[in-house]
Amino acid sequence: MKFLFTFLVLSAFLPTISSAQEISENKIPKRIYTTKKLKKVPVIDGAILDDAWNVVEWSSDFTEKNPDEGTPPAYQTKFKVIYDSKYLYIAIRAYDDEPELIQQRLSRRDGFQGDRVNVIIDSYHDKRTAFAFTTTAAGVKGEEIVSQNGGNWDDSWNPIWYTNAKVDDKGWTAEMKIPFSQLRFGKSEEQIWGFNVNRNIFRFQESSLWQRIPNDQAGFISEAGELHGLKGLVSQKQLEIQPFTVLQQDTYPKETGNPFRTGSDFSLNAGLDAKIGITNDLTLDLTINPDFGQVEADPGAIALDGFQIFFREQRPFFVENFNIFDFEFANGSDNLFYSRRIGRNPHRDAALNPGEFAEVPQNSTILGAAKFSGKTKDGWSIGVLESVTANEYATIRQDDGSEREQIVEPMTNYFVARAQKDFNERNSFIGGIFTATNRHLNGNFNELHKAAYTAGIDFQHNWKNREYYLEGNTIFSHVLGGVEAITATQKTLRHNFQRVDATHVSVDKNKTSLTGTGGRLELGRNGGQNLRYNGGIIWRSPELELNDVGFLRRTDEIIQFGNVNYLWQIPTDIYRNINLGFEQNTDYDFSGNLNRVRFEVQGRFTWINNWSTNTGYGLSNNSFDNFFLRGGPRWRMPDTSFMYFFLNSDRSNLFSFTLGYSNTRSAEDVVGRDRFVIRTNYQPTDAFSMSFNIEYENSFDRTQYVTETPAVLVNNDTRYILGRIQNQTLTTTLRLNYSFTPDISLQFYGQPFISKGRYTDLNYVLNPLGASINDRISVYNDQQIAFENERYLVDENTDGIADYSFSNPDFSFVQLQTNLVARWEYIPGSEIFLVWARGSVGNADLSDDLVDSVSNQVFRTPANDTFLVKFTYRFAR
Repeated sequence: MKFLFTFLVLSAFLPTISSAQEISENKIPKRIYTTKKLKKVPVIDGAILDDAWNVVEWSSDFTEKNPDEGTPPAYQTKFKVIYDSKYLYIAIRAYDDEPELIQQRLSRRDGFQGDRVNVIIDSYHDKRTAFAFTTTAAGVKGEEIVSQNGGNWDDSWNPIWYTNAKVDDKGWTAEMKIPFSQLRFGKSEEQIWGFNVNRNIFRFQESSLWQRIPNDQAGFISEAGELHGLKGLVSQKQLEIQPFTVLQQDTYPKETGNPFRTGSDFSLNAGLDAKIGITNDLTLDLTINPDFGQVEADPGAIALDGFQIFFREQRPFFVENFNIFDFEFANGSDNLFYSRRIGRNPHRDAALNPGEFAEVPQNSTILGAAKFSGKTKDGWSIGVLESVTANEYATIRQDDGSEREQIVEPMTNYFVARAQKDFNERNSFIGGIFTATNRHLNGNFNELHKAAYTAGIDFQHNWKNREYYLEGNTIFSHVLGGVEAITATQKTLRHNFQRVDATHVSVDKNKTSLTGTGGRLELGRNGGQNLRYNGGIIWRSPELELNDVGFLRRTDEIIQFGNVNYLWQIPTDIYRNINLGFEQNTDYDFSGNLNRVRFEVQGRFTWINNWSTNTGYGLSNNSFDNFFLRGGPRWRMPDTSFMYFFLNSDRSNLFSFTLGYSNTRSAEDVVGRDRFVIRTNYQPTDAFSMSFNIEYENSFDRTQYVTETPAVLVNNDTRYILGRIQNQTLTTTLRLNYSFTPDISLQFYGQPFISKGRYTDLNYVLNPLGASINDRISVYNDQQIAFENERYLVDENTDGIADYSFSNPDFSFVQLQTNLVARWEYIPGSEIFLVWARGSVGNADLSDDLVDSVSNQVFRTPANDTFLVKFTYRFAR
């Protein structure tokens, strides 16, 4: 903690003592483009031949951003902007002396491949958020909502707009037609918007900007130029209604005697999505009976540490504009809102009598959901989300052929409200969030929380031309339920109140609520020529609980952290840029125990040939884990070192690759891991691309947790059983993409995954805080342990009578996930999907090697197949 205090003090005074050489004092003046109202409407064919464009002048003089910031680009770019009462029109001329080398790579919407231009419009003029419209030289469109002053680019947004592009002997040209209804702006006689144009020459990996933004300048949207001349615009309230219909056929292995597993099922579904502009600033999104059939399956994963795995959201309704609701309060994936809780799998399985069969829903049905979001001209960012999921029932077929229903998930209401307010000339903001989860238990589901509430406040302040910043947040949680539910929460792995040696937490079986806090405070330098740094503190109190509608991995932590980076940003004959960094953190629990000290040095090098290298080395010592024994006492971890090295080739080539290796080793050879990564991308034609990735990991741990036994033997000690695991994991991912046109594409995704674990040298904990591994564990000898009928029998005192037993922990998990998606956007915003998805999950023979196990799962194991057709039509005003 002394390090943190020193760091924060130095950070506070460094702005006043930094030399002129380190701080850029000369702010680049704002460029202004003045548009005019059109007299004729141009045809958006990409050619820029219409007289309509002649009402305004070209603007050019772009400046290179990467790799050699501040210099003239290889080829110049120019643009024009005109408008009428409903649309903004943009024409772009991108010069190139070698038009035959222009990369016209076809891809699906938001592919961002090949030569392209981005038009960045800060119509709120809040200097933090913007709308980005992209057109490639092949005419592929893309669009993003930009937030965090350029720190987050969200491509889930899919507005209706029009674009086209053409290649000629001077380079290439593009035209855009953007409805004002797709933008957000306040009322004013003359609009002043933030504005910038970015061009990317793919073969050079070069980008250039109309408004120059030096590399030593913090921020991106705040530093854009300005668009003037938009006069008399009338609010264009958005109204879009998109009904859909889905036909689905499922086939799967038939189960003899099971009336619910006949080998095939057919379903017909329909629903509605809508966007309604309440004002020009604020939009209401609605979905009724949403369908997510074309969503890609989650990747395979195994959690040997017992903690929950974070999977990213992929459902379009929740992905779009997620940045408005995002509230990452600490580090990692912890967030007050994790939308995958909505529509989750039921908490219960069916309770069956002998001879009965059940059909259990895979997910909770989302009856409806609504989002109200937007940003006002005076700096308010607002988001409100409401969703209701239905009671879910398992249908049970009884011996006599009759059916009954059994509830497996209660009706649940989810509510999220988020707001932020900009002030101090958009250099600062303060915000808040509130979430509520309410379950209609009706006297059932005593194991679940009846209600859960969280709230948080966040802020950021930037000064000295945004070079320095102070940011932070604090959160609060409160969960309510019966004694069964609250006791179970206290005993979950993320809380572990039952730890026998803990003095600051304990299980209270009479509690009916839990209240916790968490937060983050960080101070740092984010701009300037070369030196960047930050430091701060993170905390999660023991009773903090977010997992009803948020994501929380663990609690009872106080983390101090500090980072320093030095940048070389001016290219030489050898490199384009270099970033060297140093990280340090110390971890404590709320009892004041020091649980870890960690250091890491890292380097990121981009070479002059567009290849890059990432490498690093770190140490972790004085390590203890309150969660390792899953309710047992605090455990000493071995001192550990790690390193990694990744080599990336020039991604502008038709074939590019990444080669990576990482290694972990500990003192006394307790823990070890080797991980190999190969990622390849190949684009033999403009229309076809493929990627093939392989990740292989081989690890061992002499103290992998297995189980615990009831109190046994002398002094009624609980035995915590560990073992030496040899764990091999292989993941291969294949993606094939073929684009017939910018609006018609065919995509294939396939991922076999296998993880195999074998246990030897089974042992039990002697002294969890012992200095040596030999002090911490005792390995069973041949007289103490025997294996029968897939169970280990332990006769610890060798008296001929088994004292306790446990199941064989060996595993070999195999999963296959594939899908083939044909997509046609037959008119802007309206689509047809044809989907084939195939998947299987199983346990491979432990005697097979990884390749054979994967081969068997792909080619021999019966799989589940889904064939789906989805029609959507977007009515827009």
